[in-house]
Amino acid sequence: MKNDMKSLVFATALAMGSLNPVLASPPIFHDGIMEVIIAQDFTEIDLDKLPEAITKALEKDHAGAVINKAYVNEEAEYKLEVTFSDGTNSELYADAEGNWIDM
Repeated sequence: MKNDMKSLVFATALAMGSLNPVLASPPIFHDGIMEVIIAQDFTEIDLDKLPEAITKALEKDHAGAVINKAYVNEEAEYKLEVTFSDGTNSELYADAEGNWIDM
């Protein structure tokens, strides 16, 4: 009986002690969640539908860059899939006036 009680106390202490690292660890968020949310808000448009202010801003700030695809959302914000003159690809975001947006 005494041995069973020691085992029960030991098992309980072990179980309680093993919970602490789980409770103390910070939550981990998936990095791609915002990318998916942002991607869902944009609709692809023809390149000739881009405001002239955006194409001029691209020429001024990223000379030699080529727009591969363009998208727009309900707030008139534009997402551009761009290939830069050095061959790297990136996404740029701008408003209708050609101001760059950090997303």
